[in-house]
Amino acid sequence: MGKKGTNEPVWGAHSYPPDLTMSKSTKAPMHKPLRGIRVLVGRARHQAGALSTELRKRGAQVIEIPFIEIRKPKSFHRLDAALSNLDTYDWLILTSANGVEAMWDRMRKLGKKEDLDSHLRIAAIGPATRKAIEQRGAKVDVVPKEYVAESVVRSLKGRVKGKRVLLVRAKVARDVIPRQLRTAGAHVEVVEAYETVVPQSSRARLRAVLKNAKKRPQVVTFTSSSSVRNFLDLLGSPNLNARRQEPPAVGLEGILLASIGPVTSATLRELGLRVDIQATQFTIPGLVSAILLAIA
Repeated sequence: MGKKGTNEPVWGAHSYPPDLTMSKSTKAPMHKPLRGIRVLVGRARHQAGALSTELRKRGAQVIEIPFIEIRKPKSFHRLDAALSNLDTYDWLILTSANGVEAMWDRMRKLGKKEDLDSHLRIAAIGPATRKAIEQRGAKVDVVPKEYVAESVVRSLKGRVKGKRVLLVRAKVARDVIPRQLRTAGAHVEVVEAYETVVPQSSRARLRAVLKNAKKRPQVVTFTSSSSVRNFLDLLGSPNLNARRQEPPAVGLEGILLASIGPVTSATLRELGLRVDIQATQFTIPGLVSAILLAIA
């Protein structure tokens, strides 16, 4: 297990350990190294399945309490306007599967054709976003080597000078992509496709689980900066707007905090929490792999 009380990421991996190779016939792990380990998954309810399934395959007892709820934006005006003029853009950037789903759903409601014009080039922030786009029949031209905003910028900054770029994303998100692509000479329009909010129904459940010695998780997973902030909100941690804050109302002693990547880890540290486990491949499989190396 990693060092307790440190802010440094102490575990991570790109692939599963050799003894966790899949059986060709069953497609399941050959043993269950996480048996007896309780893992709290805080992804939005409709997204928890992939992470929960992989953890359960390895024997973990999964507790699902969403830290995030996905909602429609208050207005679709700007998104609708952009979708009505897709032929005027050179690049489309999508940073999450949620954004993909929201965009295509809106196109259907507007009666727009769902097969995008061939001239429009598409960048996806990672494999899950790419898969969601390809499932809708569109071609993805760019997926960065690392699945963070900075890597998207590195992949595109030499290709967007003088180009019109449409960035479809959540209401609240980091401004790395639009700011740096504008510096590179692109004309970037940012539109809101959905928003993330704190699911109030999770508040009592989360506090109860953390206070119950028989149900208390050994690991809590975080897959975005929003999940970190909302987790603290649900615990009633004060001073959320400060760079660093007081410890949460419910103690986290003896619980490992597992992050999907450096951006999420930075948010954990910024808000005064540890990073005990960090994936080096910033995906759900990468997060599972890092948890395995930390505990198995």
